[in-house]
Amino acid sequence: MIDRVACKKITVAILIALVAFLLSFIPFTLTQSLLVGVIAFLVVLWTNEGLPLGVVSLLPIVLFPSFGILSTGLTTQHYANPIIFLFLGGFFIAIAVEKSSLHKWIANKMFSIFPATPRGVIFSLTISSGILSSLLSNTTTALLLIPIALFISDDVKLKMRFALGVAYGASVGGILTPIGTPPNLILFGFMQDKGMEAFSFIEWMWMMTPLVFIMFIVVASLLSVGVSDVKISLDDEEKALDANQKKILLLLGGVILLLLLNAPLGSFWGGLGLNESVVLLSGGLLLFAPPFSILDWMDDKSKVPFRIMFLFGAGFSIAAAFSSSGLADEVASYLLALTNLSTILILISIAVLITFTTEITSNTALISVMLPIIYALAIQANMDVKLFMVVATVCASYAFMLPIATPPNAIAMSSGAVSVKDMLRYGFLLNLAGIFFVVIIAELFWR
Repeated sequence: MIDRVACKKITVAILIALVAFLLSFIPFTLTQSLLVGVIAFLVVLWTNEGLPLGVVSLLPIVLFPSFGILSTGLTTQHYANPIIFLFLGGFFIAIAVEKSSLHKWIANKMFSIFPATPRGVIFSLTISSGILSSLLSNTTTALLLIPIALFISDDVKLKMRFALGVAYGASVGGILTPIGTPPNLILFGFMQDKGMEAFSFIEWMWMMTPLVFIMFIVVASLLSVGVSDVKISLDDEEKALDANQKKILLLLGGVILLLLLNAPLGSFWGGLGLNESVVLLSGGLLLFAPPFSILDWMDDKSKVPFRIMFLFGAGFSIAAAFSSSGLADEVASYLLALTNLSTILILISIAVLITFTTEITSNTALISVMLPIIYALAIQANMDVKLFMVVATVCASYAFMLPIATPPNAIAMSSGAVSVKDMLRYGFLLNLAGIFFVVIIAELFWR
């Protein structure tokens, strides 16, 4: 039962969300205005935690059809997006890693390279996550590293910082290669469609390395503020792996190898053509069957964060509503009024718009809508087309404030160590830092 005090808090939280809904109407069509209001309502409830995360994440199924934004069928189909099953498969593997205590062995190995202090762990997790994310998907990387990050310390505040280090590192490092994140691939496909000369793999990495290096330092330094340099003690005794740990390590190695071989390398290697969701879900399901038989559905199903799967569904349905209502095109068209500004101001405007819009919609959907508009903007203003499209693409991956912004953010939330308020506090500062450094490097280096 909920006591009267808790009931009052929930009521106040919902009333605040309703006020946000009423104040968020915009001078567009009725459907677009209602969509903005519903999004404001959801974001406020996610932020003030007036209702459970999973409950709020299911509200689009009720609200979108009720307000005529999306039909029930179109809304619910986004709750079965393939990336949700990528997440499910990865989480099965993560549960098995924790259940077998394999994460303790991995953490000990990691500490043989990096300093065993809170600051050292934050830097090592951020950089390791970023480097892996440049080759694997940021979702997969976060799923593999979060269990390790949570094991390292029992301190609640450190767990939060470690989990955010993994999530933010995955987003920062994903832009390092053309294959690291979907918006990069969309940019390359768009350039090919327009007959533009695409960046080579090495050229892209050369451009992105300074930004990624700086953002690694910014993320890890921000998360390290206020932590002491007390040594974190782990079990230093080198223990042999047991049978279950060896099985999981073998499976984990096989999954990572498949994912690496599946990644195309420009004209050198076209990849295996496998779907990452299928690879990761297959690996997770194998853990229930012989010869592994490590997971048991009745015992382990409670550890699966279904509320985060609903959160993904909410994010994808919001992205679909943005496109179907024409709101994305409407917002993007306002950029055409910026052509009279200086180059640096246009870059800042694009960076701010993309970064903060990405917080409430899929970066893949957003960049798909925005690239044609930015291309037209640059052509009309007789400016560097590639420069503006690259800035937009990078900013689409640099969203740090809300769990629906990127899969790594959602995975960090699923750990239970991170609250929306924590993510907002650090994420807002990192959004500003990302905008600043992207624009500065674009102006001084990419041009």
